[in-house]
Amino acid sequence: MTTHEHRTAVEAVAHAVGEVFARVFDQLADWRTPIEAMIAGSPTAGNEVRPAELDEAVAELVIPRLVEPDALLIGAGFIADGEIVRGREVHFAWWLGPLDDNPVLGSTDGPTRLDLSTRGYTEYLRDFRALEWYRIPATTRHAHVTGPFVDHLCTCDYILTLTMPVHGDGGERMVGVVGADISVRRLEQELLPRFLGVEVPLALVNADGRVVLSTEPALQVGQLAHADDADALECAGTPFRVIVAPAASAGH
Repeated sequence: MTTHEHRTAVEAVAHAVGEVFARVFDQLADWRTPIEAMIAGSPTAGNEVRPAELDEAVAELVIPRLVEPDALLIGAGFIADGEIVRGREVHFAWWLGPLDDNPVLGSTDGPTRLDLSTRGYTEYLRDFRALEWYRIPATTRHAHVTGPFVDHLCTCDYILTLTMPVHGDGGERMVGVVGADISVRRLEQELLPRFLGVEVPLALVNADGRVVLSTEPALQVGQLAHADDADALECAGTPFRVIVAPAASAGH
């Protein structure tokens, strides 16, 4: 393979990554519209909504995508600031898709509502606005990808969380985020054939250089990968880059 052919092949891989995430962001935008309309249509002061009504509306949006054959998303929903949900400081209208041998929930063959009534979630929720998946959209007013990180809340596995701000008052204030989780294992199924089609080992890394996936066996998810920026190709619309995989770093 010539240098030009190699570059073209890696560009195609980067483009494929961008397409996968663009599909998910488009889905989040489609979900955000009816959620914002529901909030705007509330007749109460501050556009408060009833938790049960919000849950029903969000479930109708996200569950079909979680239970479709070979679903890309492992979880999805809307996390609302308590200002718009009656009697709540924070409200998770969030569902998980079918799970296989999950250490928290076991095996499930249908969608599962994230249950926040257990003690294990108390510390996590205490300062949720400081967590990256909420804080960055609140600061930038743009969509964001968090991860890869180990999801101790639901899956106990490496995931990526995509979130997009949801606004009230005609866009004047953020009232929550609509989001979706992708497991790294499922993303590998989607993208590894593309990566393996290139003769040299490649890695997909986030903005901090953390590996999302790699065709270099010594370079595992979550590890740091250092590469020449000149060889890195940006994946449009994402914080990720495709790089020629270097030797694994000891950093974690």
